[in-house]
Amino acid sequence: MFALLKKPVRAKSKPPETVKRTLDIGSRTMPLTIRENRRAMRITLRIEPGGRALALTVPAGLRKREIDDFLDRHQGWLLTKLAKFSSDNTLSDGGFIPLRGVAHRIEHTGNLRGLTEAVLVDGQPVLKVSGMTDHMGRRLSAFLKKEARQDLEALVARHAASIRKPVKSLSMKDTRSRWGSCSWDGNLSFSWRIVMAPPLVIDYLAAHEVAHLKEMNHGPQFWALCGELCPRMDEARKWLKQNGSQLHAIDFG
Repeated sequence: MFALLKKPVRAKSKPPETVKRTLDIGSRTMPLTIRENRRAMRITLRIEPGGRALALTVPAGLRKREIDDFLDRHQGWLLTKLAKFSSDNTLSDGGFIPLRGVAHRIEHTGNLRGLTEAVLVDGQPVLKVSGMTDHMGRRLSAFLKKEARQDLEALVARHAASIRKPVKSLSMKDTRSRWGSCSWDGNLSFSWRIVMAPPLVIDYLAAHEVAHLKEMNHGPQFWALCGELCPRMDEARKWLKQNGSQLHAIDFG
């Protein structure tokens, strides 16, 4: 009789941990997500779009004391970076919000019914908002979505016609990780918050996603095509890099 030789069973490796906690930075208390990464060789700290949360990536098995020491050493850096995000970014009567790169004063009409509209009052741009004050953020976001769709549908149609590529659908979302996306079958998606940026930047985003209809990558040919569709591409990209997070920071409730 022969004995059956069994291969030793390897213990399953422990999956990387994800820990959620808060971190006090000056007068703020911010949510912090700590993720282990077996490939990470060092700690990396990132401020999430909008400046509302922090993300920390650490090598697997790093001790809590080392993580806390890292966060203590970077308090000054965080205070400096977070200074550009207003801690009071709620929308209210008399406040301001950008529309196509122009600051508009928010004016509550006092009426329970009525459309949100952009008008000039004594030569100054104003957004008139009706309804209950508690619903102001919701009404403003709905207005911005409508305006964003209007702008992007026209821009996408123009750019798509110039490269002779069909667009299957166009949708508005409130994504934080990206401003737009293009699927392989021609579905385009955009963050409606882009309508708060200057027209040049809105046009660049439309050109960027339309260019993906032809080049599903970020290679040299893609950027060349994107530049053809939007000649001021570099200027627009720079603006979005410097100011995009501030648009994400606006809290519509």
